Amino acid sequence: MFKNRINAARSMIASGALTVAGGAMAAGPDLTPLTSAVDFGTVTVAVLSIAGMLAVVYVAVKGASIGLGMLRGR
Repeated sequence: MFKNRINAARSMIASGALTVAGGAMAAGPDLTPLTSAVDFGTVTVAVLSIAGMLAVVYVAVKGASIGLGMLRGR
């Protein structure tokens, strides 16, 4: 009985909070002045080049392990 009252109170509080906050979350903040000044092209190139270098290293390690496995006869 007591647990049902607590759950009912929690649901009323949650629905009230969502009703009040619903208007505030209708439109997101306008971050255009912040994001228009940043050029993400150079960051993208840097991240992709690092990923490419890591891919080359992983391929070289895998190739070396396959080659050594063939030499050992496994």
